Amino acid sequence: MRKIIISAFALCFHLVSFSQNFTIEETVTGPRKYAPENALFSQWKKNENAIVYLSKDYQSLLERNNSDNWKEKTLASTSELSKSLQETFPNEQFELRFFPYNFNWKTEEIISFDIDGKDKKYFIQYDLKNQKIKKSVATPTTANEPIVSKNFDVAWLEDNNIKITRQNGTTISITNDSNKGIVNGNSYVHRQEFGINKGMWWNETGNQLAYYRKDETMVGDYPIINWNEREAVNNNIKYPMAGMKSEEVTLQIFNLETQKTVQIQTGEPKEQYLTIVSWHPNGENIFIGVLNREQNHLKFNQYSTKTGAFIKTLFEEKASTWVEPQHNIIFVPNNSEQFIYQTDNNGYNQMYLYSTSGKLIKDLGFQNVIVQDFLGFSSDNKSVYYTGITNQGLDRQLFNVSLKSGKTTQLTSASGTHIASVSFDGKYILDTFSNTETPNKVEIINTKTKEETILINAANPFTGKIDLPKMEIISLIAADGKTPLNGRILYPTNFDPTQKYPVMIYVYGGSHAQLVTNKWLGGAGFFDYYMAQQGYVVFTLDNRGSDARGKHFCDVNHRQLGINEMADQLKGVEFLKSKNFVDSNKIGVFGWSFGGFMTTSLLTTYPDMFKVGVAGGPVIDWKYYEVMYGERYMDTPQENPEGYEKASLLNKAANLKARLLMIHGAQDPVVVQQNSMNFIEACIKAGKPIDYFLYPNHEHNVRGTDRIHMYAKIADYFNTFLK
Repeated sequence: MRKIIISAFALCFHLVSFSQNFTIEETVTGPRKYAPENALFSQWKKNENAIVYLSKDYQSLLERNNSDNWKEKTLASTSELSKSLQETFPNEQFELRFFPYNFNWKTEEIISFDIDGKDKKYFIQYDLKNQKIKKSVATPTTANEPIVSKNFDVAWLEDNNIKITRQNGTTISITNDSNKGIVNGNSYVHRQEFGINKGMWWNETGNQLAYYRKDETMVGDYPIINWNEREAVNNNIKYPMAGMKSEEVTLQIFNLETQKTVQIQTGEPKEQYLTIVSWHPNGENIFIGVLNREQNHLKFNQYSTKTGAFIKTLFEEKASTWVEPQHNIIFVPNNSEQFIYQTDNNGYNQMYLYSTSGKLIKDLGFQNVIVQDFLGFSSDNKSVYYTGITNQGLDRQLFNVSLKSGKTTQLTSASGTHIASVSFDGKYILDTFSNTETPNKVEIINTKTKEETILINAANPFTGKIDLPKMEIISLIAADGKTPLNGRILYPTNFDPTQKYPVMIYVYGGSHAQLVTNKWLGGAGFFDYYMAQQGYVVFTLDNRGSDARGKHFCDVNHRQLGINEMADQLKGVEFLKSKNFVDSNKIGVFGWSFGGFMTTSLLTTYPDMFKVGVAGGPVIDWKYYEVMYGERYMDTPQENPEGYEKASLLNKAANLKARLLMIHGAQDPVVVQQNSMNFIEACIKAGKPIDYFLYPNHEHNVRGTDRIHMYAKIADYFNTFLK
């Protein structure tokens, strides 16, 4: 009996002692190390009620089929694929560390993907059933931004020019510009604003290639210094700042059959934005959202691809703030005269069914639900599936909407984040779900019977390993007295409400980013939890201007960045100070990029409220920021001098009282180092002490193992000056 008691005690002691805090290394490695069990890179198999996904070790492609009661089986493996590659390319060397996860289905048995060999990059069509490579095309390993046509021709970039490698192995040059200021086919056009992630588009039949031609020869060179050479080397980039001369972009059409190129006549002025480029299914026309530089007037135009001539404007969008097109149109299958268009012009990003004559056929919007992802059409092409944002931005749900009636059906219901997709015939839903209480749950749902087949119900990955701080999502009212805001609070480990704790506010606050969501861990990063384990209350608030709440939620910041955002953050501070467990004299702020701007703004506008701040990659004066983003929200410095003056932190440096650590990547091409350097100079002139740290080889974000160093430095700064 005594032995049993001792053994039980030893077991309990082992379990208790095993739970610990995150290490500083785990602030970076933790998301993978402690990831809840999942069906990795899952997707539906083409034309079958079967899903596929990667094994836990990434070595196999697994399948679950309804015909086999969703039992797991191996469909393909890395070893089989490696063998097939070596047989097909005996003189090549491949290092296949995991099964390709970025594949597309060509048929029920054939997938396509690309893979790097030692000498070349290969574009493969692989027969899963017979374990054979059916087709392949090879390009140099240096080929950038490759895009494969229906005919298996590959367009790719070599420096600033486009080449096409045909299926027969021959390669032709499409452009031959020797001036590096002329950039062809690159996705880095308009600095990848407006949802731009491509610079080339094949038409449906694969005989024409549309591509951007960017002329930035008139944009001044901006120096970025490479410190790694024996003598430092200057690498110039093009960085058009707000109010200054910007790039000029055109759209070109290359015809593979005639070998001729036509320029689309998008007209004047040359400084305009060519957005949401979309082919007509017949290949004879192309559609472009032409947006003026002021970004308040969009014309959705149709052009002839044969002559480049303007055909007509289908519709226009205007706004007193800004218009921001972000989604290519999507044609209804088997109906080349109707397409889906997305816009937030009516307050929320929603879908609209249009005809190619420009007539609005049906408003497909539903209440204030924001369309996050278009998922596809039903098998009869009569309805559309999409992921919608609900619950004041916190949840993600699956919806279906009828193209004819506009009737919308919500297909998932549990509050949280659903990453869902539907089988080809609409009979089943693959739903990957989490919320603040559920690490991860993967199930198949029968859309008719609602029967659920649970594939994975993940255990809490921290149990017995990590003492995870308590997290709570809260709601506050914005400074306007009416708008609800989402916040998140992490309580220190072993929280005692009778004690006083220092606070670290983690802030971003800018557009296209949301920090608080109803998913596992509440959207908080591992560094947030690490700091809570170090004895801090860690607080985050998504102020007006942040993502997933609709356009009007952001419009209030037009021409006055930082003003309303700070006012909302102060409501968060007010909430914190109302808590007996908060030490009101020990409140600090940390943020990066727009969050760095917010951190510095708060410390210099409300100097008596904050004791410590860490500002990474901060915008200090919006006149130093680029045209596309900066002018959308602030207009130009010439048009809005008062707004730029109020938002500038250079003339507020003299207000600084808190300890401030400013961090910047010396290679930053997004928020150039000039921002922080000028603020340092302003602090020197004002006689204000400030701490400054550079990461010489990093751009806007500090990545890799150096990120561990960065987090260690930030934690040490708070521990030294806030605790």
